[in-house]
Amino acid sequence: MARNISFTIKFWRQNGPKDQGHFDTHEMHDIPDDTSFLEMLDILNEELINEGKEPFVFDHDCREGICGMCSLYINGTPHGRTERGATTCQLYMRRFNDGDVITVEPWRSAAFPVIKDCMVDRYAFDKIIQAGGYTTIRTGQAQDANAILIPKEDADEAMDCATCIGCGACVAACKNGSAMLFVSSKVSQLALLPQGKIEAARRVKNMIAKMDELGFGNCTNTRACEAVCPKNETIANIARLNREMIKAKLAD
Repeated sequence: MARNISFTIKFWRQNGPKDQGHFDTHEMHDIPDDTSFLEMLDILNEELINEGKEPFVFDHDCREGICGMCSLYINGTPHGRTERGATTCQLYMRRFNDGDVITVEPWRSAAFPVIKDCMVDRYAFDKIIQAGGYTTIRTGQAQDANAILIPKEDADEAMDCATCIGCGACVAACKNGSAMLFVSSKVSQLALLPQGKIEAARRVKNMIAKMDELGFGNCTNTRACEAVCPKNETIANIARLNREMIKAKLAD
């Protein structure tokens, strides 16, 4: 049976990357614990608007754990203390207790400047993907499904890497603001398949160079990224990225 909880929410206010920013506080009353966290924020905004205040700005889209848009630092954890493999939109108020103080902040990274409140600019990820370039695929009639034989283990692992939704939780959790888990997942999904071999060396060098250019930090293997990834990406991908980079450098 659902129960109602009342709590205090502290949410981050910032008018842009140059603004200092501050926390606002609001008392929430009788929120059903089967309400999702983003639905609770919708209720918060309704109350703020009714009080003549500016609504709280935050990213969201599909609300199904697919798109990677929801990006909130909740009580010191990216996406909050959800079940392993869940995003902010899959967090429910049953995770909180009556009388709690809930603190909501944006992703904090030099490469993710704040647009407003808890909405950040993650276009840096798009630039890294663009730097990776294309894959060479033969055009014309589609090949039979079994024309290129790929071991099931490789296909499964490539699919696991491809599940990365680019939310940026790995960057937000990392003390260095490193994007290595994101980049390694995107490199790995192609490095494991024959279709990605042709441009493999160029791809890994360009993506790492763009990541460094955009101000992301270095990886020091704290595994904080792995711990908060909503799609359970593993730092084994980072090891593969390093191997791909070494092979590319040796081939120069």
